[in-house]
Amino acid sequence: MQSKDYKFKIVKANKTDLDIRKMMAEIFAESFTQWLIFFSKDKNVIAKAFAHMFILEQFYVAIANGEVAGVTACTDGKNRSVRLNKKELRKHLGFFKGSMAGIFLKKEFEAPYENFPPNTGSVEFVGTAPKFRGQGVASQIILHIIENTPYNDYIIEEVADTNTPAMQLYRKLGFEEYKRKPIPEKIAKKIGVNNFLSLKYVKR
Repeated sequence: MQSKDYKFKIVKANKTDLDIRKMMAEIFAESFTQWLIFFSKDKNVIAKAFAHMFILEQFYVAIANGEVAGVTACTDGKNRSVRLNKKELRKHLGFFKGSMAGIFLKKEFEAPYENFPPNTGSVEFVGTAPKFRGQGVASQIILHIIENTPYNDYIIEEVADTNTPAMQLYRKLGFEEYKRKPIPEKIAKKIGVNNFLSLKYVKR
């Protein structure tokens, strides 16, 4: 077990020789399968289906002992961090579910930012590998992004209000809620989330 203050090497995802897509996809599957359960309950299938989508130059990864410990994207609000390929989705999820993923997730993941504020970074797809959780991975990546990118403000969109560990982490780093989107009651009961929160960090 690593110590809590273990220092990870933070690099751009396109600047490493590791099998980066596979490792990033496994972390994505661990972190987001609960939202993608309609397409597959199998995390291995989710990882294979979505490994193609990462635009590597938009992602930062934390590396320890030749493994990716965590991932986070940061964009300028104009360029996206992922790009879905229907052919790849159908290959791993089957024709019907792959096609559905290509339609619905494209809207979710690739929708243009509306009224995106200038000089702001969008922090996205924060995920930590299970064996490295509780060791400060996400906080080190986000702090690295804040210290090494030129934006004055940073936003994180649509964090589930029931995701207590994430909310505690973001608040500890100095992010504050600036907007919340209530979930319709029927859907809220089904997914166990009452509101999606938007958070903002302002460089002092």
